[in-house]
Amino acid sequence: MSTTMLLLLGILLLSVTGAQSIGVCYGNNGDNLPSAQDVVNLYKSNGIGKIRIYYADEAILQALKGSNIDVILGVPNDNLQSLNDAGAATDWVNKYVKAYSPDVKFKYISVGNEVEPNDPKAQYVLPAIRNIQSAISSANLQGQIKASHSIKTSLVANSYPPNNGVFSDSASSFIKPIVNLLASNGAPLLANIYPYFAYKDNQQSITLNYALFTQQGTNEVGYQNLFDAILDALYAALEKAGASNVKVVVSESGWPSEGGVGTSVQNAGTYYNNLINHVKGGTPKRPNGPIETYLFALFDENRKNGDETERHFGVFRPDKTPKYQLNFN
Repeated sequence: MSTTMLLLLGILLLSVTGAQSIGVCYGNNGDNLPSAQDVVNLYKSNGIGKIRIYYADEAILQALKGSNIDVILGVPNDNLQSLNDAGAATDWVNKYVKAYSPDVKFKYISVGNEVEPNDPKAQYVLPAIRNIQSAISSANLQGQIKASHSIKTSLVANSYPPNNGVFSDSASSFIKPIVNLLASNGAPLLANIYPYFAYKDNQQSITLNYALFTQQGTNEVGYQNLFDAILDALYAALEKAGASNVKVVVSESGWPSEGGVGTSVQNAGTYYNNLINHVKGGTPKRPNGPIETYLFALFDENRKNGDETERHFGVFRPDKTPKYQLNFN
């Protein structure tokens, strides 16, 4: 094979790998959203190869059959206690995973989402992950599917400079056993990474350009954007917890288009476009990319609780028209 052909093949492989790193989270907390089949068709028509869903919605699981879309399937926090029973975990995996496999390409099970260390539910996360992974193994799917948990990055203290990152004293007893289990299972840690909220809460120290990937040049500790700094602080914390081999999958990242400080369609579009391009590579601490990343979220969700921004994270409008011009692949 000629040198030119080899070079072209290498570029093609790099572009495919980059494309495979991007997914989109599908939340459906709205009263004006399309059907499950229309949602899957929207993923396919836009070349979006990965989806995160937050509970075992059988309508979307049926629609995903034969789609070849990688799936993160969520276990809601309210179900964690019941899955501390090994039999219940087996039943859950048999009903929602084994019954749909291999027609649905499950990749990760997110056993709980952003459970706070002081939440009474926190005690159930580790046993539930262990039981779900055991049930996956019993179904002979352990080579394909890994059980994990999606964390907030607020569990990391001393996050600047990023090399000083460490799990906080209040989070340590909760998260360290979890990441040690993930390390032994060869599973990644799922993390929801939001430069928007860090910027909103600390505008004295964080510029909009740094948060939107538009800063020119690096800062005094070698970082050009906030996303990398947050992610590398988490990697530093994992190293200090004895789990340096655990990969981080960015299970959510997004920017709201209205409802708060720094929100506009222009800023959000800039963030999503730059994020998609950026995660084809790595971070200063983990330079070998791509970074598997899931944009939050597919649609604006008009029934979400909380601040007004929570209802404006969609990259598509409920009528399926794009809010931004994004190239997912």
